Amino acid sequence: MAQGNIGVTSDNIFPIIKKFLYSDHEIFLRELVSNAVDATQKLKTLSSVGEAKGDLGDLRVRVSIDKKKKTLTVSDHGIGMTAEEVDKYINQIALSGAEEFVNKYKDNAAAIIGHFGLGFYSAFMVSKKVEIFSLSYKEDAKAVHWSCDGSPVYEMEDTIKAERGTDIVLHIDSENKEFLEDSKIQELLTKYCKFLPVEIAFGMKKEWKDGREQETGEENVINNTTPAWTRKPVDLTEEDYKNFYHELYPMQFDEPLFHIHLNVDYPFHLTGILYFPKIKNNLDIRRNKIQLYCNQVFVTDEIENIVPEYLTLLHGVIDSPDIPLNVSRSYLQSDAAVKKISGHITKKVADKLAEMFKNEREDFEKKWNDIKLFIQFGMLSDEKFYERAVKFALFENIDKKFYTLDEYKDFIKEKQTDKDGNLVVLYTQDADASYAYIQRAKEKGYDVLLMDSELDVHIISQTEQKNENMRFTRVDADVIENLIKKEDKEKVTLTAEQEDALRYSFESLLNNESTEQSGKPDYTVSLESVSTDALPVFLTQNEWMRRMKEMSAHQQGMSFYGQMPDQYNLVLNTAHPLIQRLAEDVVEQTHEQVAPLSEQITAKEQEEQRLRDEQKDKKYDELTQEEKDAVSNLTKEVADLKNQLKQLYAAVAKDNSRMKQLIDIALLAGGMLKGESLAKFVNRSVELL
Repeated sequence: MAQGNIGVTSDNIFPIIKKFLYSDHEIFLRELVSNAVDATQKLKTLSSVGEAKGDLGDLRVRVSIDKKKKTLTVSDHGIGMTAEEVDKYINQIALSGAEEFVNKYKDNAAAIIGHFGLGFYSAFMVSKKVEIFSLSYKEDAKAVHWSCDGSPVYEMEDTIKAERGTDIVLHIDSENKEFLEDSKIQELLTKYCKFLPVEIAFGMKKEWKDGREQETGEENVINNTTPAWTRKPVDLTEEDYKNFYHELYPMQFDEPLFHIHLNVDYPFHLTGILYFPKIKNNLDIRRNKIQLYCNQVFVTDEIENIVPEYLTLLHGVIDSPDIPLNVSRSYLQSDAAVKKISGHITKKVADKLAEMFKNEREDFEKKWNDIKLFIQFGMLSDEKFYERAVKFALFENIDKKFYTLDEYKDFIKEKQTDKDGNLVVLYTQDADASYAYIQRAKEKGYDVLLMDSELDVHIISQTEQKNENMRFTRVDADVIENLIKKEDKEKVTLTAEQEDALRYSFESLLNNESTEQSGKPDYTVSLESVSTDALPVFLTQNEWMRRMKEMSAHQQGMSFYGQMPDQYNLVLNTAHPLIQRLAEDVVEQTHEQVAPLSEQITAKEQEEQRLRDEQKDKKYDELTQEEKDAVSNLTKEVADLKNQLKQLYAAVAKDNSRMKQLIDIALLAGGMLKGESLAKFVNRSVELL
């Protein structure tokens, strides 16, 4: 028996392996099974060139548990190792300069794997002792037994082994008893080894018989050795691709929309199949569905640093030996090969979409709403993808017709260019709620887009930034005549008293605490001369403010806007006869009381202005307290008088059913009349009839 020290003089190597080397202890099984598969693949290669003689025999890799001995064993029938090879590949793990490297990187030890290939030593993360029994394929080779208890000291001796290959025996420590459970090992093998190119067997298949689960006598092979991505596209049917999708995602019942088969040999190696799932909403719900493999060994399904973030919405498999297997994600992000692979995948995805749009546009349009979020996410987050996607990204109008950006600009150019030369795009987020506004737009010959996905508001802003003299506005953001101004606005022809009567009366009703409106929005009232054939009242919402609130729901740093109350503007169409009569009626009811108040307000305002004019050449600090108080008192007196005026109009409006009806009509058209308020509106409508 030989004894010696593993080629690292520092005692720090094993604590590092146990605590730092891998972020997840469970992948020790992946490392050991991968080594066994490599040994088997090497034997096949040597046999094919005549260096390994004789029948290869059974090449399955087997994993077994002995609960009594508390051992987990990984066995292969590959090339095996001689004592000299064990000494070279196991004992001399550090080669030259190892101790310096280990000391340097012990706090960031994930990098050690990439430099020294310490896959075998991951076994010590879960074991108090590890043994190797190995017999080389070489003629007249002697079997070797190696053991180590987790210290730098090992023991190695000759032994007897009947079959070629290597058995790695792990004596599981007390902290990792879970790895002696059949269910846990089955789970890990299925996760990491599902598509390895050599059959992996674990125990026997079981079936229900006579009311209990019984072994069948047939080995339980857990992997598919020739998954679809390793085969040539010409050898696969659409059914093969669909079957493989469900093999990857057995609990996914929707069919994928289409797929992309990746197969690159130069300047890097990359194979894989990417599937486009249906993405209706909620960008986070189906992320991390792309599985990363390295030579058919599962690595991770968290690939944000390997492909652009928007590609994480896709499903499927990427396999590349050029992506380092065991390094930190920050390393992956800066790795040159990873960047090239990411760029290639992005291009392939864009090319596939462009090809579908060009050759199968009708089918592309049918799929648009299922892939829309993905394409929009890509356009917003990747400038190169935007440059490709803008040629096939679609806009859908309320009549379910689809246009590219250039097509749509040409389509609306004649009708929807305003007096200042701006192209105005009208859109709605809810065609039913905006029905009245849409109909008004259609009467003018305008088109309205349907923009109802969670990224549409961001796409709108991006499109405006990239297209000068083009702006989007929601169809209910204002009266249609204001959204696309063809000529200068007509002036309001009411008297000042009539304007005050309407504004203060309607404001009192809108902001009355008894007005039942969800979320207590802020209301303002404005008077505009629209046209005699337009509705007498409209409820509008500021486009910019509403857009900021919507963006705040999906963008960090904008929560301030989300916390602000909704703000609406009630537009009174002073060109409409109904509004004109209403103004005349309110003035008639209130003139005797309003006239003296108005005179006082005018007099006080004139006096206040006179004092301000006298003081305008003085700095505030130069004014006497008497001068300051004179202006302040007049300001307060004017405010008090105006408040009396508002209360006077509020008293009249309180019992005015026509005003209430007009407000409810505006709220109803905007989809905001609900609950008790809607019931009152219905009853009032019957009474008015």
